[in-house]
Amino acid sequence: MPEPLSPAPPIARVAGTGSALPERVVSNAELVRELAARNVETSDEWIVSRTGIRQRHLAAHGVGTVDLAEGAARAALNAAGAKASSVDLLIVATSTPDQVFPSTACSVQARLGAAGAAAFDIQAACSGFVYAMSLADALIRTGSHRRALVIGAEVYSRILDWNDRSTCVLFGDGAGAVVLEAGTSPGILASRMHADGARGSILTVAGRFNQGSAVGDPFLRMDGKAVFKLAVDVLESSAREVLALADLAPEQVDWLIPHQANVRILAASAKRLGLPLERVVVTVDRHGNTSAASVPLALDLARSDGRVRPGQTVLLQGVGGGFTWGSVLLRM
Repeated sequence: MPEPLSPAPPIARVAGTGSALPERVVSNAELVRELAARNVETSDEWIVSRTGIRQRHLAAHGVGTVDLAEGAARAALNAAGAKASSVDLLIVATSTPDQVFPSTACSVQARLGAAGAAAFDIQAACSGFVYAMSLADALIRTGSHRRALVIGAEVYSRILDWNDRSTCVLFGDGAGAVVLEAGTSPGILASRMHADGARGSILTVAGRFNQGSAVGDPFLRMDGKAVFKLAVDVLESSAREVLALADLAPEQVDWLIPHQANVRILAASAKRLGLPLERVVVTVDRHGNTSAASVPLALDLARSDGRVRPGQTVLLQGVGGGFTWGSVLLRM
């Protein structure tokens, strides 16, 4: 008699999404006034024409990365109809933890009451959420975990040099989360992560703690032209890589949700793939660049407003400091 077929490995599917944004919304006009007081010259037209950003959320004093991550996590669990006690894996992608350790993930776990779940942070800058999704998917496929809470959370406003016009107008604060569950229905179809450490200097926060003091430059620094060129190249190659793994063509993607760094990068990436801009979820205009939080924030918004629907194919992409990049292709 033929041997019975082995059961198919579980597939990680998106069961719920959630967001948390600071209450304070800062328009370009307000930011321009605040920067003028520092003798930093810029304008709404300059910001919009170069980045597409019109506003951003900035965390109030006392609001940290854990606070935002917790808010997004609770919203995602509620959307999934899941209890925190059922989560057995919790990953937080962040470059701006509130403390060195315990990790942001462990702090969120304690607040949620998800005791016993594996909990740790990933630091891959703006690619962090895509990295975290890829890892959670791999662990679910092995059968070692059944329900994962994947969070991207940042308070970038605390690592910005507000005298540097080239960076301080770009970033915002926020958090987004996704609940991934093991299942048999279509979920994550393919994912890949990459890095090139030799390019690390083009986007960096080089400062560090030593003997109780900050050593080196504690602010974010970026070579904008170099980041733009590399980002567009690697986003295209990464997209084509995961599409090939899933045996899909670019035109079969219903929604492209790339890291929300700059509207020109988003437009260039879509053009390279032959996708109309109408099929790109764009939130950089309202959120700014929220680093590891940008992709889950955009995914949650598009699900909430009805654009992203069950059965659709969605391509998530991250690119950021390290230099890191990656893609996750999923069917909702």
